[in-house]
Amino acid sequence: MSRRPAGSPGQTLITRRSFLLAIPALGLSAAAFPRRIRAAQVAVQTFNGPMAAAGDVYRPVTLPPNDGAKPSMTDAQRDDLEHQIHCQCGCNLDVYTCRTTDFACSVSPAMHSDVMGLVAGGHTASEILAAFKAVYGEKVLMAPVRSGFNLLGYTVPFIALGAGAVVVTALMRRWKSRAPMAATVPTSHVDATEGELAALDAAVRKDR
Repeated sequence: MSRRPAGSPGQTLITRRSFLLAIPALGLSAAAFPRRIRAAQVAVQTFNGPMAAAGDVYRPVTLPPNDGAKPSMTDAQRDDLEHQIHCQCGCNLDVYTCRTTDFACSVSPAMHSDVMGLVAGGHTASEILAAFKAVYGEKVLMAPVRSGFNLLGYTVPFIALGAGAVVVTALMRRWKSRAPMAATVPTSHVDATEGELAALDAAVRKDR
């Protein structure tokens, strides 16, 4: 005999995750809730190890909506964008992967809520990434921005490979140009009989 969850007759129980996902539909963001409520979430064990308390790592990311704001991207494009944002719960996953695979995490749904709020405010992908970077620092990006020192880190390996290829090609050409000269023995300066020269020639041809 199945038992009905505690509550009044006809009452529908709402999980914390469902509530968080419904926040944007109500025109709110996770930042609208008192910090003491967010901080009350305690550390739990996730698929990727112990997760820090949401109140210790989550920071609201908001921007004023653009004039006449309309959603700036489709749901699929928003999901692709979330693959570029690193969840701050302590795992190594992006926001989309964490919120869809690790249901014990309370940080990724809150970050997802912020993304949806920014999308609804008409902000582009680059503006949203910049807003998250301004709040969390570059660690929130799954891949570093290719500028300044980071750009140098991207380009130096390719420059080194190109230089190495040029050096190897030059050395191979030099070796090839010396090979015929080494194989040719001038007979005018060799003190040997005709028979010895014939034997030497036969040996050289055999080695080839």
